[in-house]
Amino acid sequence: MLDKLKQKITQLIAAYESEKAECDRLRTELDKAVSLNRTYEQQIIELERQIDNQRLAGAFLNGDNKESKKKIDRLIKEIDKCISLMEG
Repeated sequence: MLDKLKQKITQLIAAYESEKAECDRLRTELDKAVSLNRTYEQQIIELERQIDNQRLAGAFLNGDNKESKKKIDRLIKEIDKCISLMEG
């Protein structure tokens, strides 16, 4: 009976160690995924900025003054917001 108990405890410890290793592996995988997600979010922000710049440049080249003014106003608002955040 004591041998069976020892065997069960050994099995339980082995199962625990296995699950702990799996948890560590999954935690590492999650950290990598979160980091990759942050990288992609930054790339999206940069690409959106590039798109806005291209649209603004296109508006100037095409002579679309109303669209150009809207873009400039929006950019000025964004700059003002950034300045206020830096001051605050």
